[in-house]
Amino acid sequence: MDNNDKKQFQTEEINAKHISGMAIFILNMLLMLASIASFIFGAVLLDNKANNTMGALLMALGGFYLFILGPILFIGLKVLKPNEAYVLTLFGKYYGTLKGPGFYFVNPFVAAVNPATQTTSTGTTTPEGSAHEKKSAQDYRKPPSKKISLKTLTLNNDKQKVNDELGNPIIIGIVVIWKVVNTAKAVFNVDNYTEYLSIQCDSALRDVVRTYPYDVFNSSSDIECDKNEKTLRGSSLEVAVKLKSDIQSRVEIAGLEILEAKITHLAYAPEIAAAMLQRQQASAIIDARQMIVEGAVGMVEMALKKLNENDIVQLDEERKAAMVSNLLVVLCASKEAQPVVNSGTLY
Repeated sequence: MDNNDKKQFQTEEINAKHISGMAIFILNMLLMLASIASFIFGAVLLDNKANNTMGALLMALGGFYLFILGPILFIGLKVLKPNEAYVLTLFGKYYGTLKGPGFYFVNPFVAAVNPATQTTSTGTTTPEGSAHEKKSAQDYRKPPSKKISLKTLTLNNDKQKVNDELGNPIIIGIVVIWKVVNTAKAVFNVDNYTEYLSIQCDSALRDVVRTYPYDVFNSSSDIECDKNEKTLRGSSLEVAVKLKSDIQSRVEIAGLEILEAKITHLAYAPEIAAAMLQRQQASAIIDARQMIVEGAVGMVEMALKKLNENDIVQLDEERKAAMVSNLLVVLCASKEAQPVVNSGTLY
């Protein structure tokens, strides 16, 4: 890791210097009223020619504060709601982060920075929406907000086609719950933290999906079949934990925290969906037949044992074979068997 990367990871938040905004607002309003009075009084002095120097000075001071200094002080007033923050820079340098609900006054020359408000070619919008959500015409008419949301947000990217461990193409989609925990890293370490998160989620999803098969089949055509093997369909919790850990390691540099990552859509790609459905059906039929045969053999064994123990009838090996055959046909047949009554002798 080079020195630039180390500096990025060492970017920490600084509390911006501020004072009560309400006090400055009231004081500034009183001073502006005093400036108006000073401007009017100076104009009266000039009109009466009583003291031209004093009148010009009062008008200059009143006009300077009323039209220049007063409006500049208003620029330094900032209002924040719960779970909102301002990242402030002063002449290009990081000045600090303003957090917490309230009415604040900061240096009027600082500028708020929020790169996530920039619309990119992929349609990335502000943190309040998903990373691929397109802005409407009404949204473009609204001025972009420089506030950074500290709320818990949801990212729901488009579904993607990915190959699983066995090479089968699948369609998968995830939802990621996240929030900003370090505003300095989010603003200065990456170009656009919402777009960065979206790209990293797609990349992590592809890497994780490639390590798991979609499902396992209990068929003889599979070289190895382990019922305890982790799969995308049967081990969603384990996959979600690994996915969350992978995404978190990727977005640590951006000051983001991943709270949850879960699969919301999982299906075979359309080109193999029909074939895989037939394979699942065949596997289910084989499993059902195996269970039926095992149960039928147990019932035949129990029947022969009971007949022998109770000495109901003595059967030779040939008759036992015939009886076993008939019972298996009755128990394993897919349709109801039609009995045939033998009215003659056994021999």
